[in-house]
Amino acid sequence: MSSGSGADNGHAKEAALYEQQLSKIGQVRAALGKLSGKSALYCSDGSVARYLIARNWDVKKATKMLMKTLKWRSEYKPDEIRWDDISDEAATGKIYRSDYFDKSGRSILVMRPSCQNTKKAKGQVRYLVYCMENAILNLPPGQDQMVWLIDFAGFGMSHLSLHVTKLTADVLQGHYPERLGVAILYNAPRVFESFWKMASPILEPKTRNKVKFVYPDNPETDKIMEDLFNMDELECAFGGRSQATFNINDYAARMREDDNKMPLFWSPENSALASEPYLMKNYGSQQCSSGLKTEETALDKIEETENVSEKSEESESTSEEKEETEVASEERGQTEILSEKRRETETGPVKDETETRSEKKEETESSTVKLTTSKGEGITSSDKGASSSDP
Repeated sequence: MSSGSGADNGHAKEAALYEQQLSKIGQVRAALGKLSGKSALYCSDGSVARYLIARNWDVKKATKMLMKTLKWRSEYKPDEIRWDDISDEAATGKIYRSDYFDKSGRSILVMRPSCQNTKKAKGQVRYLVYCMENAILNLPPGQDQMVWLIDFAGFGMSHLSLHVTKLTADVLQGHYPERLGVAILYNAPRVFESFWKMASPILEPKTRNKVKFVYPDNPETDKIMEDLFNMDELECAFGGRSQATFNINDYAARMREDDNKMPLFWSPENSALASEPYLMKNYGSQQCSSGLKTEETALDKIEETENVSEKSEESESTSEEKEETEVASEERGQTEILSEKRRETETGPVKDETETRSEKKEETESSTVKLTTSKGEGITSSDKGASSSDP
């Protein structure tokens, strides 16, 4: 077979796969029914494809996931959050969108956990959602993913929150599937490693695989940064050559400008949003579930694990209650035994004196007497050293 015919066959297979995927996008759209307003704008081919990819092209699961997002967006209204609603969260620069992109044209969200300035998880997640929406708003045509650049300078145990991490994972994986291209964890300290072991199971394998640990002065990880970013634009805190730093006033001005763009972005006139195509090249050779590759998604496994965990907790709770009952019963039994022993101790001497007097009287009447124990066994006076309380 010539190389030309091999290439033709490859293109034919890819074209057939692409048609199959477009068919599945149509099936999801049909399952959703007629949509209107922002929901109709949201469910472009590109958007529907992201949910299918997140669910390994399983139409039923992708539809269910997408319907949850549409409900969440209608209630949470993420596109209506404005700078003035979350500016207090942003004051320290704990999360912000950089004014440059990576080499692939992806928006960059810079995160600094050590700059955490609030306590309530609800506000922190709301600010993250605002940043996600802003990052999407600023994506160039043909690009639909972003980069997270996480700086661990000054990081300590007080900045850890498994609860917030779980909420963040739920929002990212449940309502922004395939939006994260890569997450760079820059110079993470050892204290974070144990936390990562606890937190990483919360993430789907696809998401975990996008997480890259990068350390300064490490040739292997330096290459990761050089491949992703223009080093002249990248901040020096991440090994780049730019001396730019976060300025809250400048950033607030940028965000307010973006806030003014958001209504137009979600208006019916924005045909670009509604007609966002599914570009197979964005995701590589993604496979459909119909005869090509079928896998149960990790998020479903996580949900099953949570259900099992809940049942396990209920079982453990029942076991604990049972154990507490048994312990209490045992303690009562021990108390009764001690009480009984106490009574025996108190009554024992009186009983011995009475028996001694009786024995002396019987000895006077007869030199040899037969004593009867509680079992009815006979003993002679020579055996009367045995305790009369023997069972």
